[in-house]
Amino acid sequence: MDARLRAPADGLYEVGRRPPFGAYLKEAWRRRSFAFTLAGYRLIGGLLQNRLGILWIVLKPVLTAIIYGTIFGLILSHSARPADFVPYVLTGVFVFEFFTGCLSGGSRAITGNARLVQSLGFPRILLPVSVVIEQAMRMVPTTVLLGILLLVFGVPISWSWLLVIPILALMAVFNFGVALIVARMSVWTRDVQQFIPTVNRVLFYASSVFFQVDLVFADNPVMLTIAHSIPTYDFIALVRGVMLVDHPTPMLAAILAPVWAVLAIVVGVVYFWRAEARYGLSE
Repeated sequence: MDARLRAPADGLYEVGRRPPFGAYLKEAWRRRSFAFTLAGYRLIGGLLQNRLGILWIVLKPVLTAIIYGTIFGLILSHSARPADFVPYVLTGVFVFEFFTGCLSGGSRAITGNARLVQSLGFPRILLPVSVVIEQAMRMVPTTVLLGILLLVFGVPISWSWLLVIPILALMAVFNFGVALIVARMSVWTRDVQQFIPTVNRVLFYASSVFFQVDLVFADNPVMLTIAHSIPTYDFIALVRGVMLVDHPTPMLAAILAPVWAVLAIVVGVVYFWRAEARYGLSE
């Protein structure tokens, strides 16, 4: 057969074939507009299904902070609760929402687009990309609201708040790597999606969203080191460090956050790409 007939049309390739790694990434970058378009339509489509629409983007983290903040505010002793408890909780909840949205959406990135995956040969990595883009879009009004709420509760505004942008960008890289991993794992077995809420809940409590880990483990350096090494805690700590003057970022968290981001993206991209040929055939 003529090589020209075997060549992919307009960069598309046969379903069930894994292209070379370099060519795969190049094609994904060339078609990045598809991921942005898909993310935008999915965001708008999801909001239009609710009467409150876009308000749910900011209502969800606010309600979560109110409910859990009230419960833990009553349960926790003053020794484990920071003096600025409300700003502390708000910051933790709002930042963690970014991670949990990417993790949950990533687990459904391939399985939730079965017809698209089966019918067209395109870089499937664009589907997890669109998930992270969608969650990043949600973070824009959420982050603005967070700043407003912190001002309401007496947190002084500072130029350091601008550092939240690169911190969240770094977190997006980490979230993308995690989304790629769970996306492939969910294709292998749908049971992974059943574990996602449990994983989210465990990390939610382990990431020091409601309690001050430095106070709780002040006498246990081993547990404190472990707590400071949890990826989601590290990114939350970075945001708190630039927005809340009384909560400087632990040195270990500042070091590990970019390490987690690089490790997640490298492992995630390679791990996801290696199964590219099986996605359209696994549904």
